[in-house]
Amino acid sequence: MKAWVLQKIGIITYDDIPAPEPDGTEAVVRVKAAGICGSDIPRIYRDGAHRMPLVPGHEFAGEVVGLGKRADPAWLHRRVGVYPLIPCYSCRACLEDRHEMCRQYSYLGSRRDGGFAEYTVVPQNNLIALPDSVTYEQAAMLEPLSVAVHAMRRIQIMQEDTVTVCGLGTIGMLLAMLLWERGIRNLLLIGNKEFQKQKALELGIPEENFCDSRHEDAAAWIAKHTDGNGTDVFFECVGSNQTVSQAVDLTAAGGRICLVGNPHTDMTLEKAVYWKILRNQLQVVGTWNSSFFAAGNTESEGCTDWEYALSMLERGRIRPEVLISHRFDMAQLEQGLHIMRDKSEDYLKIMVCADEC
Repeated sequence: MKAWVLQKIGIITYDDIPAPEPDGTEAVVRVKAAGICGSDIPRIYRDGAHRMPLVPGHEFAGEVVGLGKRADPAWLHRRVGVYPLIPCYSCRACLEDRHEMCRQYSYLGSRRDGGFAEYTVVPQNNLIALPDSVTYEQAAMLEPLSVAVHAMRRIQIMQEDTVTVCGLGTIGMLLAMLLWERGIRNLLLIGNKEFQKQKALELGIPEENFCDSRHEDAAAWIAKHTDGNGTDVFFECVGSNQTVSQAVDLTAAGGRICLVGNPHTDMTLEKAVYWKILRNQLQVVGTWNSSFFAAGNTESEGCTDWEYALSMLERGRIRPEVLISHRFDMAQLEQGLHIMRDKSEDYLKIMVCADEC
């Protein structure tokens, strides 16, 4: 089969490699669509993967075309989304059904071969069946959508709250989508690109709810929209010292901050910022990955993040595919990697497809 193989840091090649063979309860998935995640860029070009050579890619969907000897035959030929984190099932977090915090996990696309290939092997427990109404492209965005769902559910949000999302990459935009769908109308977005603003307008978010931080002071803008009180909830989706400090500065007394963005450098906390957390009695929470196992009722808060996300797709309440800015054939994937690495073009989500998605 053909696959993109990360040979070593900075070297990724499109090679003929042996097709994978499933063990036990594993399934062979023919990849139909795969998204490039922002984390794929440092993994490929700067930091490397946990082992190399390795096939990257953890946002993908496809069709089950093979099964291990102990796998459930009902999965054969099913259209599926794929949860990339493979938990150990034995650590404290796993035993408490908090598998996203497993301490001994494996991971498709970073610790074992992932979805930038014609075929890949996935534990059957990590498959989620797709309704006919959900496309492969939408399903390939289930992973980032579920990450956004998880972040949203980490904070208790009231309908009347003013909620700010700072950083409008894929996760930030998906968060904005989810919050708007949930009826949060005091939704304030802080971005730094014109195409982010245009995408927000397409979602129905008013222009006055968007701050372009290149041209307007975000602190003054938040003050204007909150009568000087600050925002009730602040989602920090950048991962920089500046925006974390900004989150503390711009959140109202007694407010809530959710740290979403992956850090790009070491993070430091100035004394003045720390004092504001104490004096304003702010709640500061982190968020990581998403919940997939321990199924619940999709109509309740007890459902997993993936169930919630899939339900949104099935009912047409969320359309994450509108964030796809580029589409490439699998053989052209490196073009998408270069766009993201070099920031040579504006982009949100770059999608690669094996054939028609």
